[in-house]
Amino acid sequence: MAPIPGSGLAKGLAVTLRTMTKKSVTAQYPDAQPDLPPRTRGVIGLFEENCTVCMLCARECPDWCIYIDSHKETVPAATPGGRERSRNVLDRFAIDFSLCMYCGICIEVCPFDALFWSPEFEYAETDIRDLTHERDKLREWMWTVPAPPALDPGAEEPKELAAARKTADKLAAQQAPPATEPHADEQARAAEQPTRPQGDSKQQTDQPKPGQPNPGQPNPDQSRPDQSRPGQEGSA
Repeated sequence: MAPIPGSGLAKGLAVTLRTMTKKSVTAQYPDAQPDLPPRTRGVIGLFEENCTVCMLCARECPDWCIYIDSHKETVPAATPGGRERSRNVLDRFAIDFSLCMYCGICIEVCPFDALFWSPEFEYAETDIRDLTHERDKLREWMWTVPAPPALDPGAEEPKELAAARKTADKLAAQQAPPATEPHADEQARAAEQPTRPQGDSKQQTDQPKPGQPNPGQPNPDQSRPDQSRPGQEGSA
């Protein structure tokens, strides 16, 4: 069916008329803060305890706006005779937001969940050089990251929570006082009780019940010769 000529113009005018009849509302910013969606891409927060200096975020950034410096430290062996290990220690983590295009690739490729989106957006500066924020500022923005949405009640528990709960239970078991031993009287009473040898139970099972012939001895009724009962001779 062909559209009616002028229908698009009529729809546009209808939207204009509906808007003209509504009262305009102006958000009084900065006195009234805007209600931002939970997935707003404001700035990037850094949780540096999770950062292992793997450099994936800096290598995958298309704008090359992430700067990372680190050094290596030797960790002594955990067990006697073990081998010493080396680990990377973070010295600098900075993001130049004058170059960042908020693509979120660095957050997606981080394997240890060290980078998060924060809804903060008030970080304007008068000098463009001040838009390069160091790890101290990125850590402050980390505490403004909203909590993740609740999981489905039937979903599997996150592995991080399961590992943390297992570690907490192990520490609680180690710090718990040892179980008290049984009373000395109970131990003595248990020691005084005679133990039945294993052969007794077998001998008891082999003994015949009263009224039953012993299979190892001949039956007295079978050993006697057949005797006629009284009263049967005359009939014979």
